[in-house]
Amino acid sequence: MKKTTSLLISAIATTITFSAAAEPAVKPLKALLVIGGCCHDYATQKDILEAGIEARANIQVDVCYSADKTTKATFTCYEKDSWAEGYDVVIHDECSADIKDLAVVNRILEPHRKGVAGVNLHCAMHCYRTSADFGKPLESGTDGSLWFDYLGLQSSGHGKQLPIDVSYVDPGSPITQGFANWTTIQEELYNNIRIHDSAKAVARGKQGSTETVIAWTNEYGEKKTRVFSTTLGHNNETVSDARYLDFVTRGLLWACDKLDKGGKPLAGYGRIAAAVK
Repeated sequence: MKKTTSLLISAIATTITFSAAAEPAVKPLKALLVIGGCCHDYATQKDILEAGIEARANIQVDVCYSADKTTKATFTCYEKDSWAEGYDVVIHDECSADIKDLAVVNRILEPHRKGVAGVNLHCAMHCYRTSADFGKPLESGTDGSLWFDYLGLQSSGHGKQLPIDVSYVDPGSPITQGFANWTTIQEELYNNIRIHDSAKAVARGKQGSTETVIAWTNEYGEKKTRVFSTTLGHNNETVSDARYLDFVTRGLLWACDKLDKGGKPLAGYGRIAAAVK
């Protein structure tokens, strides 16, 4: 508990500075963080993400957490058709690889089809694999590609945990303005089976001779819903790293169309400016 608290304080308190100018009073963005499932310390990470994001921007984060540690974890917030009503953005950080029911997956996707922005972290890329052939490129618009169409990238697995060299590859992206390349601790580098035409890479990761896209934006469906995703974020130390929290918060603000071209939050949405190293 002391280690977790120390990580959280380090990520939030010691690496942020209050903006000099007072921000206009605006309603906070409402974000729903859906988190839980297999293979990760989600009980700790839900608190790190909630506090870290709220510290960096004018965002209210509500948490929908499942303590189920299997690949079939389900979430009470998904039980209603109107589950995302009132939210500006949904942060998917679940690990439910063996939830394959088309009706469930379509219910989860429906708000995003209607324009609710999306942010997807780490194992969310391996969720809702409705096709048995998810290791092969799937055709867009098919039942097997539902979740991958939303993400904009199809991934099927990862290698051993090793440090990842992170490089930002889109100098014009407001998400990455001012960010310096960095190297993670031991982390999982996800593969890229297929990158959709609607997706645009903003960061790549390298382990030895293997290099893949690790962060990207997507325009989903007829509404061209903004979606930001990164495959980083397996271990608590990475999730609590200020550089990770800065990146995720920027991605969220972009998804909600609250960043200017220089990467600064629009007036009223950046009450605390994170210090970029």
